[in-house]
Parts: sequence; C-alpha cells; structure tokens
Amino acid sequence: MRNYFIIDHDNFTIQSIKDVLEDYFEFNCIGTSSDYNSAMNIILRETPDLVFFNIDSTFNNPFKFAQELNLFNDDFPIFIAISSSKGKVYDVIKNGFFDFLLNPIEELEIRKSILKILKRIPAKSRKNICLKSYKDYQYLKTDEILFLKADNNSTDFYMNDGNRITAFKTLKTFQDVLPNNFYRIHKSYIINKNFISRIQFGKSICTIKRNSYEVPFTKTYINNIRNINKALSEYSYLSVS
Repeated sequence: MRNYFIIDHDNFTIQSIKDVLEDYFEFNCIGTSSDYNSAMNIILRETPDLVFFNIDSTFNNPFKFAQELNLFNDDFPIFIAISSSKGKVYDVIKNGFFDFLLNPIEELEIRKSILKILKRIPAKSRKNICLKSYKDYQYLKTDEILFLKADNNSTDFYMNDGNRITAFKTLKTFQDVLPNNFYRIHKSYIINKNFISRIQFGKSICTIKRNSYEVPFTKTYINNIRNINKALSEYSYLSVS
C-alpha cells in the first residue's frame, strides 16, 4: 500500500487526482491541505510515499518546504509538482521532484505519472507493526500475520504460530500501514496473500495454509480477489477428475 497526500487548494485538481488513483488499489489518500504548517505536520506524522504539490500559489516558497521536510524526515516522499507554467520545470528537476504535471492537469498525464511510480519505485515493506496500550508496546512481524478480523472497534490478528492478538483499533487503521501483500477482501477481513492456499469463487472463501482457516470475501472486494488470484496463478493447470 502506498499512501499519498495532496498539497493544493483547488478542489477540481484534488478530485481529478483522487479519481485516477481510485483505479489503483496500491494507493490510499491520507488527506489534503493548502496550509504550510498543517501539510508539514501531516507529512512528518504519516510519512506518505507520494505528495502531489501545487507549486504555483499554495506556499510562497514551495521548494523551501521540500528542503525543510528533508531535514526532518529520512524517509523522504516522492514529490510530483503541479504548475500552470512550463518555465518551472527546471526548478522542479533541480529540487529533486519525481515528475511534473501541467495545469489544468489531464487524466492521461496523471495516469502516466502513477504508472512510472509503480514501475520504478517499489512499495515500502513494513516489517513490523507496533501495538501500543498505555506503556505496553507489542511488536508483530507482518510476514507472520495470516489475516486480520474486525470485531466492532477492535481488530484481531491471527498469527502464523496460532496466537490471536487483539488491538483496540479499527481494521481501517491497519489497512493503511500494511505492506502490499495484504488485501481487504471483506468489510471485516484483511488477508495476507502469501498464506492463501485456495480461492473458491463459488463459495466466496479463501483458505489459509496454516490451520485451514476459511476467510470469506464479498463482491465489494472482488477486484482484490482477482488481483490475488492473478498473482498466485502464474503457472496454472486444469485439474480433471
């Protein structure tokens, strides 16, 4: 999962970006802002992978913003500049931005930028999730999580060793931070693709390799199931009984 953030004040541009990125399950919008301090705070707190940045009128010195951010954050996000002037391309390149979109931006140009990112820059793989409760810190390795199940306002983690660990956060909270081998397949379930041994489309069930858990999926998330099936079916053969 790649989180992205938009620095802009134009609602049309913001919605245009969101509309295109809805076609790519890898991306999740964590917010928008046109305020310097607010944008800086959100980026430092949430560490998005990608930032769309209107460099024309959002801040007085947009490149100073990017430079300042780099001082505080080792995990520097990818910046895509948005401007109505081609004359700013040189400054964009000089300041290390990944790409440039000319305003008014077109759907095709946004899509091209996203495809370049998907091709050249792999998603971050979070190896651990920290569950905090007061002064208690518990660390879960993501490659040991079979699936997550929502239970009202808490989430149960089903682990490879048979343990079940409860976190008092919603499922959506963890959806945004898990690596891209995790897929939402139901309003109550997120599953680790790497532990799936069988997908039964007729019964709407995924079977987990460990303990033969049967995790249901729904039509709402059928595209995620198809993506999992495609990834796991690199070499498929017809079984005839």
